[in-house]
Amino acid sequence: MWQSAVDWLVYDAAGLSRGSALGSALDFFIYDTANIFFLLAVIIFAISLLRSFFPPEKTKRGLEKVPVFIGNILAALLGIVTPFCSCSAVPLFIGFIEAGVPLGVTFSFLVSAPMVNEVVLIMLWGLFGWKIALLYLASGIVIAIVSGTIIGRMKLEKWVEEYVYKIHSGEAAAPTLT
Repeated sequence: MWQSAVDWLVYDAAGLSRGSALGSALDFFIYDTANIFFLLAVIIFAISLLRSFFPPEKTKRGLEKVPVFIGNILAALLGIVTPFCSCSAVPLFIGFIEAGVPLGVTFSFLVSAPMVNEVVLIMLWGLFGWKIALLYLASGIVIAIVSGTIIGRMKLEKWVEEYVYKIHSGEAAAPTLT
């Protein structure tokens, strides 16, 4: 698609020869970087669109109807379809806590969201095959479910800052750092 533009930039504009190691490396780097950015933009848009249909309150209503362990499984699976870093997972985690989702269930989400994501799975599949990608997916989900179950059984809700529970109602004051 944009290979001809990259070739022009590297070989014609920069004046590098087509057979040189530097020219080939720069061509590969620019071309693949552009492809990765395009792929990331498409995936982030699709996942963000999908996430708009699952606000924390709707998720809480869905999770109230199932046993806690099933909630851990569902939360871990939901974490997979969020964008791939804690920058989006932490606000959702806080939203789930304020909506009343149990801490262990939200922790399963928080572990799986940055750890198991579609970009990594696609890259693993392309680089190492579907067996490695499936192994990574399964181990990530198991780690998220087990860690959420452990946190849930430890009853650590008392250690969550009080202002987190008050965010939605507007009663929370910004915490002060000392």
